[in-house]
Amino acid sequence: MVPPPGFRSPSHSGMVRHLRCSLCGLKQSPRAWSNRFGTAMLKFGFHQSAADHTWFLRHLGGKTVALIVYVDDIVLTGDDTTGIDEVKSYLGRQFEIKDLGPLWYFLGIEVARSKTSIFISQRKYVLDLLSASGQLGARPVDALIEQNHRLVDSERKLLSDIGQYQRLVGKLIYLSMTRPDIAYAVSVVSRFMHSPHAPYLDAVIRILRYLKGCPGRGILFANHGHLRVEAWTDADYARSISNRRSTSGYCTTIGGNLVTWRSKKQDVVSRSSAEVEYRAMALGVGELLWLKTLMTDLCLPVSLPFSLYCDNKSAISIAANPVLHDSIKHIEVDRHFIREKIISGQICTPFVTSSQQLADIFTKGVSKIVLENALSKSDVSDIQAPT
Repeated sequence: MVPPPGFRSPSHSGMVRHLRCSLCGLKQSPRAWSNRFGTAMLKFGFHQSAADHTWFLRHLGGKTVALIVYVDDIVLTGDDTTGIDEVKSYLGRQFEIKDLGPLWYFLGIEVARSKTSIFISQRKYVLDLLSASGQLGARPVDALIEQNHRLVDSERKLLSDIGQYQRLVGKLIYLSMTRPDIAYAVSVVSRFMHSPHAPYLDAVIRILRYLKGCPGRGILFANHGHLRVEAWTDADYARSISNRRSTSGYCTTIGGNLVTWRSKKQDVVSRSSAEVEYRAMALGVGELLWLKTLMTDLCLPVSLPFSLYCDNKSAISIAANPVLHDSIKHIEVDRHFIREKIISGQICTPFVTSSQQLADIFTKGVSKIVLENALSKSDVSDIQAPT
C-alpha cells in the first residue's frame, strides 16, 4: 500500500497506519491484481492473448514461453527451457512465489504424463464430491440420464434445502471441464437452479451414481501426426417439453485431440430441424474461429479450411446456397455468418452420418453403447480402470 499524501508529515511522526480492511475480498482487488500482474508480464516482453486474457505468451528466437494465470495460481510451459527459468527468476523478484515443480495437480485437475501423451482427470475431485454428498457407497449406474426424460419446470413443492442442490450442481459444472460425458446431463439439471424439485435432485443423484462407476475418467492428449482442426455440431429438435426449445451441442478437436465441447439450450424456438441444426453450426463456427486465434497466438501452423461436420443435409445446403429464400429469412444473421466463412475459405461443411456424429452425446440422453462409442473416438478413457 502507498501512504496517502501528507501522511509522513512531522505531526504524524512515529505513527503507523491501521488497516481496517484487507485488500482481499474487496470488489476492486481482482482488477487491481490483474492490472499489477499484467503490467509486470508486459514489461518482461510477454503479450496478452486477445482470445483469452489470462494467457500470456513470449516468442523469442523461434521458441515460445506460455503462461496462464487463475487468480494467483500460475501454469508456466513452453519449449524454451532457458526462457522458463528466466521467467521464474523474474516472477520471484516481482512477487512472492513458490515453485511447485512439474505440473501434476492444478485446481482439482490431475495431470499424468508419459513419453508420448498427457492424461488429465479429476479423480480426487470426484471422490471428494461423492464423499461429501454421501454417495461414496452408492450403487453405480450405466446411464447418466434417462433417454426421452421429461424434466420440466413444474409447480411442485420446492426442496427444503435449495442450497444443497445448487452446491451439488455447481460442483458438477466445474467437473464437466474434463468430463464431456456428463456435459448434457449437467446442462439439464443446471436449468432448475432457481426452483429445484425432488425429481431434479434425483437426476443429480443419478449423475453422482454414474460418476461412482468411473471416477477416474479423463481426456488423453497424444501426438497423432497432424494439427487438423475439426468440429462436430448437432442439435435435438424441440426437446424441451415446457417451451419446445431445442438443445445445441458441439465439440472440437485439434490434431485428433478433444479440446472444447458444449451443450446449450437454444435461446429461441425454431420452426424446423434444419433451422435447429443451422443454429448449432453457427456456434461451431464461432468456436473454430476462436481456436484459430489461439493457434495464431502460439505461432502454430493453421491449415484452412477447418472441417465442420454436420449430419443434416438441409442445414449444409443452406450454408452452401448463395440464394436467400423467404423460408429461411428468419435465420438470416446466422446464414450470412456461416456463408461468409465458407466463401473466405476458413470453413468447410462436410456431411457425417448420425452414427459417426461425436456431438450427439451433447444434445440428448443416449444409451451406454452410443456414449461409450463416442467417448472412445474422443480419447476419453480411464487409465486407472481395471483391465
